[in-house]
Amino acid sequence: MELPEQRFRQLFRETYPALTFYASRLVNADEAEDIVQEAFMELWKYQDNIEDEGHIKAFLYRIVYTRSLNILKHQAVVNNYSDSVKKVESLKLDFYNPEKNNVMDYIESIELRKQINDAIDELPGKCREVFILSYQHDKKNKEIAEQLGISIRTVEVHLYKAIKALRERLKEKVYAL
Repeated sequence: MELPEQRFRQLFRETYPALTFYASRLVNADEAEDIVQEAFMELWKYQDNIEDEGHIKAFLYRIVYTRSLNILKHQAVVNNYSDSVKKVESLKLDFYNPEKNNVMDYIESIELRKQINDAIDELPGKCREVFILSYQHDKKNKEIAEQLGISIRTVEVHLYKAIKALRERLKEKVYAL
């Protein structure tokens, strides 16, 4: 059904205020006016597909509703994106904040680990070997004794001496942390 231009103008005057009011309940006033104008452009474009003039108002309300929903969905996407960007920026600021940065902690732990390894390297031969087998290879005293061909008591003495020497050498470093 083709609408004569005169009837189209009349429909516009009759329904524009109600459609704008309806759209403004969903979106802001400027967007509501744009949506209603687009709805009338769609009506003009698809007027041949409308069989009954009684369906014109339903057609216009459906377009207004759908376009309003699309705007709301788009705003939600933009807001979620903005929130995500803000979150990433906040995380970035926290990461690079020197007061909250773990880089210094990491550097200090590397430095401490190097000092511990240097102290272990300075232990006497058997003492160092027993300590490494016990603490770095997680072996039991009995296993160490069997592997090195020494008594369990000798293993215990070497561990005692190693721990005492390491404590003495590293006490300032450990307490500084």
